[in-house]
Amino acid sequence: MGELKTLFVPDGLEGERIDAALARVLGLSRTRAAELVAAGAVTLDHQVVVKSARVSAGQWLEVELADSAPRVAEVRPQEVPGLRIVYDDTEIVVVDKPAGVAAHPSVGWDGPDVVSGLAAAGYRISTSGAPERQGIVQRLDVGTSGLMVVAKSERAYTVLKQAFRDRTVDKTYHALVQGLPDPVVGTIDAPIGRHPGHDYKFAVMNSGRASVTHYELLEAFRSMSLLTIHLETGRTHQIRVHFAALHHPCVGDPLYGSDPKLAKKLGLDRQWLHAVELGFEHPGSGEWVTFESPYPPDLQHALDVARTNIN
Repeated sequence: MGELKTLFVPDGLEGERIDAALARVLGLSRTRAAELVAAGAVTLDHQVVVKSARVSAGQWLEVELADSAPRVAEVRPQEVPGLRIVYDDTEIVVVDKPAGVAAHPSVGWDGPDVVSGLAAAGYRISTSGAPERQGIVQRLDVGTSGLMVVAKSERAYTVLKQAFRDRTVDKTYHALVQGLPDPVVGTIDAPIGRHPGHDYKFAVMNSGRASVTHYELLEAFRSMSLLTIHLETGRTHQIRVHFAALHHPCVGDPLYGSDPKLAKKLGLDRQWLHAVELGFEHPGSGEWVTFESPYPPDLQHALDVARTNIN
């Protein structure tokens, strides 16, 4: 007999697929959550559900976890060097995340993360969801630097999650990509899903989720281009996948086909991708707020080299 988990579905998960909701509230992998649903170990309002079911706020969720269920990641307060607090009030905290830092703890990741860093700095986050993902309404890849907003209250969590779903958050990135996109101003509208042959990798595929990326050329070099990018959706690895599909991968991103020799010449050991601006309606005041982040030293150095003698 396994452990029985019971809880009400929080507001922040309204409309989520059951496997995604389980992954969120229990800290399980999406695959493990889907296995539990398929095994009939999950009920909503005492009714067994199928994988395609979607949850509603306030429903009674019961999950029977087998004794072999994977360990849930824990929040262990840990100072994160370079994690900069851009803004803080009673509802939200906006951080400038360094590269090499995850958004939250997860099984298999033993490096630094934003949630643990905020805990170590004394920030109190009180929202629904799995403990290790408290307040997380968006994510940046470990190798991507820049701005993230974290909800500190349940109200802020619910409002911001809905804003990201409704695509009313302005997310602006700068990316250095190989080659010159044609046209130099455009939109990439191509669905993204998990790569069928590689763990932790995604790809443009017909069965994927709708994904829209808008871009514009900022500066052109002989073999590279600096772009400003606005994300309409927020899929995992979206920018990296979309530009790799156009044969213009982010410089320093070998997972998606970049040239390692070019990255070495620029002194890069991660993808050149930075979240430079974040704008949204404040969940408390309703006023539009905008935050900006300068390039970190490694990206600025790579750009300086590109502008001088690399081309």
